[in-house]
Amino acid sequence: MRILIYSYNYYPEPIGIAPLMTELAEGLVKRGHQVRVITAMPNYPERQIYEAYRGKWYLNEYKNGVQIQRSYVWIRPQPNLLDRVLLDASFVVTSFFPALLGWRPDVILSTSPSLPVCVPAALLGWLRACPVVLNLQDILPEAAVHVGLLKNKLLIKVFAALEKFAYHTATKISVIADGFVENLLSKGVDSQKIKQIPNWVDVNFIRPYPKENNLFRAEHNLKDKFIVLYSGNIALTQGLETVVKAASQLRHIQDIVIVIAGEAKGLQRLQQYCLDCGADNVLLLPFQPRERLPQMLAAADVGLVVQKKNVISFNMPSKIQVLLASGRALVASVPETGTAAKAVRQSGGGVIVPPEDSQALANAILELYQHPEKLKNLGYHSRQYAVEHYAFEQALNHYEELFYSVTTERQIVESPVISKQEG
Repeated sequence: MRILIYSYNYYPEPIGIAPLMTELAEGLVKRGHQVRVITAMPNYPERQIYEAYRGKWYLNEYKNGVQIQRSYVWIRPQPNLLDRVLLDASFVVTSFFPALLGWRPDVILSTSPSLPVCVPAALLGWLRACPVVLNLQDILPEAAVHVGLLKNKLLIKVFAALEKFAYHTATKISVIADGFVENLLSKGVDSQKIKQIPNWVDVNFIRPYPKENNLFRAEHNLKDKFIVLYSGNIALTQGLETVVKAASQLRHIQDIVIVIAGEAKGLQRLQQYCLDCGADNVLLLPFQPRERLPQMLAAADVGLVVQKKNVISFNMPSKIQVLLASGRALVASVPETGTAAKAVRQSGGGVIVPPEDSQALANAILELYQHPEKLKNLGYHSRQYAVEHYAFEQALNHYEELFYSVTTERQIVESPVISKQEG
């Protein structure tokens, strides 16, 4: 089968949708499919096009059997409203030409965010007479409005119209959690159109390696420390200040170290906050190369999932699957009724504390520090749940089945028309 993946983010970007789409594309190739990816010049999370990709309008690459067609995007490190509009608009325009000029796909997988990508994906599906599967990693504009990222009333209306267009034109919609299903049903989307496929983790790559002789611990002089790890976005939806405050409340215990790995600009902001709070037990590090991720996760005693109070209920951080697969206990500072809390609760691998409550977070960390058997038990359940529910091969099976189903349905719809013409 020829599969076209339309995704703004892809390798070598280290976090978010990029690793997921990279694994999916390469996994499909290993199963004998031909895969082409339409994506932007890599720029996330620094919001600057990576140095090796600058000064180019288009670039065609191959990695592990996947054809990657990159196009230029308008990107600024500190974007204003106009910059954000130009970013989406530039990708919509520049990406369409390589998408159209390449081989005809049997099916298109379009990821959201970015929501405006639904326009060229739908147009390409119509021109090439092939089904389009919309993969929802977040629901815009609802999520952006909820956290205050999107305030312009005109843009909200535009994005709301795009959302309706995306749902209407998609042959099927794949969602990553049941909270998404409920949201779409409330908007009148046909239940037959929705397919729930959780995000995944490569449980062979991310696994519970021992903490002893750990390279990450040795490199950062963390031997014998109790490490609480946060790795990921440092943005409006996370509120890492809560973690820093919790660290300051634990600084009297010299064994406990909070490690935060993220993008440079977010780290700079947190560095000042650490100084203000006197949190000298926080180690701030840049993103680690993906090949070193298993060692970093294995170094941790506790993995953190952090969200603000105002994060919309269906938000599902992809780091949950990764932390569970590492076989470590989770502490989730997230809304009690949200999708993230439900996932952690179901796993049996973590504890949940109220968001933006530094004292509750500090108490949860202290509880696990003082009770190693509880820590070990949570870690055991984490790994077990990840293997049973989030293994990559299971997700790959579901996507293959979904792609075959939409192509078969298209053939059934078209065949009577062809037969009539032949008669």
